[in-house]
Amino acid sequence: MYLYGASGHAKVIIDILRANNEKLEALFDDNEAIDSLLNYPVLRSSEVRGPLIISIGDNGIRRKIAESLHATFGNAFHPSAIISEEAVIKEGTVVMQGTIIQSGVCIGRHCIINTGASVDHECIIEDYVHISPHCTLCGNVQIGEGSWIGAGTTIIPGVKVGKWSVIGAGSVVTKNIPDNVLAVGNRCKIIKNLL
Repeated sequence: MYLYGASGHAKVIIDILRANNEKLEALFDDNEAIDSLLNYPVLRSSEVRGPLIISIGDNGIRRKIAESLHATFGNAFHPSAIISEEAVIKEGTVVMQGTIIQSGVCIGRHCIINTGASVDHECIIEDYVHISPHCTLCGNVQIGEGSWIGAGTTIIPGVKVGKWSVIGAGSVVTKNIPDNVLAVGNRCKIIKNLL
């Protein structure tokens, strides 16, 4: 396995790979000041090979890199995560420590389901989404492509969050949120358009 991006996010994925006794060969990063991370070599992106996980937290950058590479992509699921056999998780996605993913969930490509998140039955999470630590997505929630759900957020059943939106940390989302907005609070309200 290889990682693309030598950052703090990469360190967490390295922990997941170690917990699963998976071998990490190297990381790729174009920052020439970085030649190793946690004693693993860091190579330049011109040398990219797979299987690969993009270890960059920014959703837009992760999409740009994924769309530019011709590589095979792997996944990383921490062994402490509880993942239903009836869940579907696509390539490039990482599932962090203590996460619960219930039956009927569909998670897209290159997503981050972060530490202690709870994703309940029949949620749909599109590509390049980041579900931050300790979020609760109740049943039948839909998260649009590229959206970022801030730490500790709760989204009630059946709510839809649009594409490329940001939900602030600690929010309680009780109504649908459109595309490309920043929304925060308890009860969550739109405070800014992002385009």
